[in-house]
Amino acid sequence: MTVNLTGAPRPFVPFPQSDRRAPVEARRAVARIAGVGTAVTGRSYTQRELLDIFAIEDPRIRSVFLNSAIERRHLTLPPPDENGVRAPEPQGQLLAKHKRLALDMGSRALQACLKDARQSLADLGYLCVVTTTGFLTPGLSALLIRDLGIDPACHRVDVVGMGCNAGLNALNSTAAWAASHPGRTAVMVCVEACSAAYAFDESMRTAVVNSLFGDGAAAVALVAPPEEVRPAPAGPRILHFASLLIPDAIDAMRYDWDEVLGRFSFFLDPEIPYVVGAHAERVVDRLLDGAGLRRGDVAHWLVHSGGKKVIDAVRLNLGLSRHDVRHTTGVLRDHGNVSSSSFLFSYERLTREQAAVPGDFGVLMTMGPGSTIETALVQW
Repeated sequence: MTVNLTGAPRPFVPFPQSDRRAPVEARRAVARIAGVGTAVTGRSYTQRELLDIFAIEDPRIRSVFLNSAIERRHLTLPPPDENGVRAPEPQGQLLAKHKRLALDMGSRALQACLKDARQSLADLGYLCVVTTTGFLTPGLSALLIRDLGIDPACHRVDVVGMGCNAGLNALNSTAAWAASHPGRTAVMVCVEACSAAYAFDESMRTAVVNSLFGDGAAAVALVAPPEEVRPAPAGPRILHFASLLIPDAIDAMRYDWDEVLGRFSFFLDPEIPYVVGAHAERVVDRLLDGAGLRRGDVAHWLVHSGGKKVIDAVRLNLGLSRHDVRHTTGVLRDHGNVSSSSFLFSYERLTREQAAVPGDFGVLMTMGPGSTIETALVQW
């Protein structure tokens, strides 16, 4: 990690080296992050509270919950019956829960993001909505446009079912739209109602999932300022992306139909932290090579809060310090894994910390089904 002992701003690098070789390319508009906002559901639970609520006595499962590095998570649980038992919800009720929670959290995150960017709903030209915890047709983008009174001519897209990595897949497309429409505001919303993907049984497979995920939504506003507009937004420019699909581990994370439960159920292979960790160097180094950078040139690392073992595997394989991933572990501690929105919760914490200075480079990283690692390089 590069340490600036003088406190002076780091040298501002206008474009990656690859862009300097192509003057025409260097003059194109580049999307900047102009604002961020997050939202959660109304009730959070400690891990011990959840063990008591579901009367979990199995010491193996209790250990999974209590050694997860998670203190609290926001969840919307089914109400208890007259005997205090919370019955599993059928798939139809879960889909209705997803719609209700996603629209509420998504609306609040979107409006908080626009406020942070000093924009309004009337400024919105493009809306991308990401979710994996439910399926709707028409999608959440159309429903948010209707409910919030956004201009019906707003361009929109829904990214559904890609998993925890999807935030960077969608950010790539959103940044491209913003870059091709200088001065227009594009917003990406990641909204995950993980309570709508909760299953109840006594298997270790279910216990691992139930110990990890929480409800959350995050939104980010992007603007590519025209050259004549000064000053530009204070947020970082999005320089480029690098992606890696690991075909040999394509079934290691999946959300599929469980015939026994009569509903969808998520599966995480116990080896997935080591698979992700072993491939992290490959994609990150390719991301940085394209800009002529080394890992030591990166001041800020915002990694998906996928779980304690995943974070540790990535940190160790990339040679990062615990300080480098402090926001990643902080989000996991306070919210659990909020799927595709996790890295934006970390980004929001970084902005509040005000640690980034002009010239700093940052790496965003998400991981998910495929198995897939997505990365983005940004510069303040």
